[in-house]
Amino acid sequence: MTVAVRSGWVHALRWLVAVSLVAPWLFTGTARAQPTPVSRPLLIDEVLASVVSRYPPLLAALIEQDIAAGRLRQAQGAFDLNLNAGLNATPFGFYDGRTGSVILEQALQSWGAKVYGGYRLASGFLPNYNQMRTPDGGQLTAGVKINLLRDGRIDKDRAVQAQARLGEAAADPFIARQRLDFVRAATVAYYNWLGAGLRLYAAEELLRVANDRDAAVAEQVKRGALAPIVRVDNERLVISRKLAAIQAQRRFEATAIELSLFLRDGQDRPSMAMRDRLPLAFPTSVDPDGTRLQRDIADALTRRPETRGIALSIEQLKIERDLAQNELLPSLDVGIEARQSPLRRQQADIDVLETRLGVEFNVPLQRRAAAGRLKTLEGQLLRLRTEEQFIRERIETEVRDAYSALAAAALQITQARRNVVLAETLEQAERLRFSQGATDLLALQIREQATFDARLGEIDAFNEYQRALANYRAAVANDGQETSARR
Repeated sequence: MTVAVRSGWVHALRWLVAVSLVAPWLFTGTARAQPTPVSRPLLIDEVLASVVSRYPPLLAALIEQDIAAGRLRQAQGAFDLNLNAGLNATPFGFYDGRTGSVILEQALQSWGAKVYGGYRLASGFLPNYNQMRTPDGGQLTAGVKINLLRDGRIDKDRAVQAQARLGEAAADPFIARQRLDFVRAATVAYYNWLGAGLRLYAAEELLRVANDRDAAVAEQVKRGALAPIVRVDNERLVISRKLAAIQAQRRFEATAIELSLFLRDGQDRPSMAMRDRLPLAFPTSVDPDGTRLQRDIADALTRRPETRGIALSIEQLKIERDLAQNELLPSLDVGIEARQSPLRRQQADIDVLETRLGVEFNVPLQRRAAAGRLKTLEGQLLRLRTEEQFIRERIETEVRDAYSALAAAALQITQARRNVVLAETLEQAERLRFSQGATDLLALQIREQATFDARLGEIDAFNEYQRALANYRAAVANDGQETSARR
């Protein structure tokens, strides 16, 4: 009895199979049976352009340049032109003299030198040994002070300025690292969104096939040509495919929400990319060129922000080391000053033109603070050089690993395409056998599901390829441009 019923509904459904199941999937590449987008398709270039110009974390990173520039300008303030003015008076006492001066002083970048010049004026009764004593018309004064040993080659102010200049340069590797990371994250988010959209189309197409079949089966059950249990079986299949479509819809919405952080509108707000912006397929994949791997590694060692950043850190530490070595030196300061009276000689002990020369020597006897600081800095330099070597080794391994993942992903695409072709061939053969009464509906459903799974695998393979390509671009410090792996 069971065999008779089975044979009856199988033959009754021959005409149904030809209409509802023979319709081919209209995939092109990895996408099939998608509606034609109404809006302009969203491409990766638009997403990356939004990241570079509007992504808030990257804009925040760019502010680091302004901060570093501010620190440099602050350090340069130590070499500003200074105006010194003063008045002194002795209203009570044996001497009743008054003195005043206006002096401009400028610190120079070489040998800790300072030049100064100005005007001094004294009046009243002052002792002969008073250095501020001048003729009645005052004196024009100019001089220079030079540090020959300590603070000659470098001093604290010049060290701070040099480090601030290196800090300004270090902002570029920091921003470059942030940009590489954000571009990679945006690329992965975009292709996750695209893959989720293509999976949603595939799930809805599979559900449509089951719905079309369900309507035809219901009609056959109503006429008595099929047993009611056949309708129950197909209703179960419809529900399971509805669940799959709901899950695919949720997955697509989640990826659209994630992508909106990188895709910004004209007001710099997150913009949701809806289904009407989905492209119909993944971009064409290209096998990586293994002959360029060594060149890419060399380029990565030059372009990666980590290598530039640690090199600048080493330079900053060298400046601190030079400053510590400077503290070990004795002080030997030389000063030369000239004074010119604008009027003719008025006092017997003050000439119209006077020059003065001074030398000062000072040496710390133990210098333990500077010696300890120097030893600490030498150890820190050695540590940074060791880290620099490891960074270069890590970059090389990252490039090799990223290339290996990219090559494997390219091979997976080839196998995934072949798997889809084989699954479709088996499904068509099963459909033909069903139309001839040589198999049942369950076997055909299994073949449909196998083809569906193969197509999802193809989508996943393309998505994995694009993620691997994004990682390779980041590894070789290619900021969203075409990598040599695709040439």
